[in-house]
Amino acid sequence: MLSAQLKSTKFKRLLACASASLLVACTTVGAVASADTAPAPALSVPDFTQVVAKTESSVVNIRTTEAVPVRPRVGGPNGTDPYDMFRWFFGPDFMPPGMAPNSRQRNAPEPEERTVPRGVGSGFIISDDGYIITNNHVVAKSNGIFVTLTDGKEYKAKVIGTDTRTDIALIKIDAKNLTPLPIGDSKNLKKGQWVLAIGSPFGLDSTVTSGIVSAINRDTGDYLPFIQTDVAVNPGNSGGPLIDLAGRVVGVNSQIISQSGGFMGISLAIPIDEAMHVVTQLKDHGKVTRGRIGVQIGPVSEEVAKAIGLDSDKGAMVSNVEAGGPAAKAGIRPGDVITKFDGKDINHMTDLPRIVGATKPDTNVAMEVWRKGKTESLRVKVGEMASTSETEQASAAEPPKQTAADALGLKVEAVDPAATAKLGIEGGVQIAEATGPAADAGLAPGDIIITINDKDIKNPEQYAKVVSGLSTSRAAALLVVRDNQSQWITITPKK
Repeated sequence: MLSAQLKSTKFKRLLACASASLLVACTTVGAVASADTAPAPALSVPDFTQVVAKTESSVVNIRTTEAVPVRPRVGGPNGTDPYDMFRWFFGPDFMPPGMAPNSRQRNAPEPEERTVPRGVGSGFIISDDGYIITNNHVVAKSNGIFVTLTDGKEYKAKVIGTDTRTDIALIKIDAKNLTPLPIGDSKNLKKGQWVLAIGSPFGLDSTVTSGIVSAINRDTGDYLPFIQTDVAVNPGNSGGPLIDLAGRVVGVNSQIISQSGGFMGISLAIPIDEAMHVVTQLKDHGKVTRGRIGVQIGPVSEEVAKAIGLDSDKGAMVSNVEAGGPAAKAGIRPGDVITKFDGKDINHMTDLPRIVGATKPDTNVAMEVWRKGKTESLRVKVGEMASTSETEQASAAEPPKQTAADALGLKVEAVDPAATAKLGIEGGVQIAEATGPAADAGLAPGDIIITINDKDIKNPEQYAKVVSGLSTSRAAALLVVRDNQSQWITITPKK
């Protein structure tokens, strides 16, 4: 009896132990399962309220007006011109038979104008005494610029200077003790970084939108590497600031890419570093002075880089050299690839005009070019950017004797000396007929070949010798001049 009770007690203890162990095990497994299935902590959107509170009062609304002509109404009943309808069909100088050609001009009143609203934009204060940055297209062609602050005060502004190439304008209002926006550093921007835009889209002043930086150095022009964002920017935002979370200006909102005219997810801002470089010159001189060296350039394709012995497709390929210009005096030739200017690498062709444009005229600058399989060091005296350019045309000449079609599919002839002088080239051969590989590569009669691989072409006889020595298993690079422009074209000779 006692033995049976002891066994029963022992069994109960074992059962209790097993139950406790199972509970612990289940609890442990449950905890592991919960840990594995628990959702990751959600990332919260930054609180923009403090940034907006610090910066909003420095952003202004800009409205502009323009003068439009009003056609005078004279001569007929109720002041109308009885021949006005005829002038709609036959032009403004129409005169009825028998009326002197200048009689209308003698009797007509002076042309009248009236001022009408032109547009709305944005801007931001950069000094406590009233200097404001905006876009050139906001204030261009206006006869009145009116700036409204967030407190409702309105001022008439005057233009200090504008720059159409960068679309930057500097204006000023007669005000004191304003709060300028701190200027940031656009070079430190990174993809994915939060930014804000404040402006007057569709005239709705002091509107705040947010987004991220989508891309840096977006190439859309010769002088501007834009900041691309997905911040909602619409008509009226132009000229307003792009602001980082520290409340500093990192860009000037300038453009949107849209098929409808409204925001579609892609906005472009001018980097503040570029903008302030322009603003400094506008404030000091009222205009922007840029350097120039007198070359036209194009990209270097991977295929061309390989054919001419370059390690990569970086650089700017010179397609034309202005006769008598700074580059010509420095010894730069068509077909050269500019790889470095003033100690700065040219990674893409658009880097060159920006670097040259930022160089002070009359400065002597070192540069490196790739020519005939090796690097050449040159020095160039930078000129000043001119407002107009001249286009030269080659004169016609009698077609000389042609060669027979060769392995490239070309028939060539000598180039008229007058044409080479105007084009600024030496020697070369002119294409008379293009078939086979040459036609497939886009060559056409009239094109002038001045270099094949690393050999300058002097005349048809020397050209034929060079072509006969080309490998049929490797593409040859031809430097071709067409319409005053030169470009590299690769062709594989036929067997």
